[in-house]
Amino acid sequence: MARAKRHYIPGQIWHITHRCHKRDFLLNLVKDRRRFIQWLFAAKRRYGLTILNYTVTSNHIHLLVLDEKGRDVIPQSIKLVAGRIGQEFNLRKNRKGAFWEDRYHATAVETDQHLLRCLVYIDLNMVRAGVVSHPSEWAFCGYNEIQKPRKKSVLIDHHKLSNLAGFASYDEFRMAHQELVNDSLQNGNNFRQAQWTESIAVGSKSFLEGIKDKLGILAKGRRILENGGGLQLREEVRIYNAVFDAKKENIGPLNGYFWDI
Repeated sequence: MARAKRHYIPGQIWHITHRCHKRDFLLNLVKDRRRFIQWLFAAKRRYGLTILNYTVTSNHIHLLVLDEKGRDVIPQSIKLVAGRIGQEFNLRKNRKGAFWEDRYHATAVETDQHLLRCLVYIDLNMVRAGVVSHPSEWAFCGYNEIQKPRKKSVLIDHHKLSNLAGFASYDEFRMAHQELVNDSLQNGNNFRQAQWTESIAVGSKSFLEGIKDKLGILAKGRRILENGGGLQLREEVRIYNAVFDAKKENIGPLNGYFWDI
């Protein structure tokens, strides 16, 4: 498959997903998931990465970050974390070869309600997988830190997260976040939503039109589509089916829009 096109739009909130090579469960051990979080903290200290939420699963990661300190901060941070995790794992297992898929996918997310929806989607990942019944039971996600901010080894920028979500105080944000998670669990709204992992951007029509303008010529062929709970900017999957035969029908969702590591 051809390598995906790249784009960079400064000043955005990005939902990043990165899978282990061939979707193998290379993060299956607690020590490896713990090391990912430790290296994430190192990236925050070294590069000033602004972290809003995260989840580390057994075969992929979710990371919600704010780009506010230059275009190299996020790529350099991912390079540090992904590189060190892969090196340590291969050395320990006497293994050779790739640990991660070659690129990570980044979706731009609008502030306020769109950010809250993305936040909850990340929180509920391991509930969707059937591993836990509530995100508070999964130690390798940001839910507990959001609900009870740490005083040491702080990963999440709580005040920026609260402000970006549109709340005047952190207590108001924390309570709203908790209620949204519980409502999603009680109402059966915890299902996979492809817009958070396969689109270029998620938000209002004006936000997505602004993203298209900033993409310039790269926006050619990208459409604003309804996603059931809002709007997303992406390339329709059926476009690929006109080029590839049925055996390669699944290439569409995998060919996202990525930054280099």
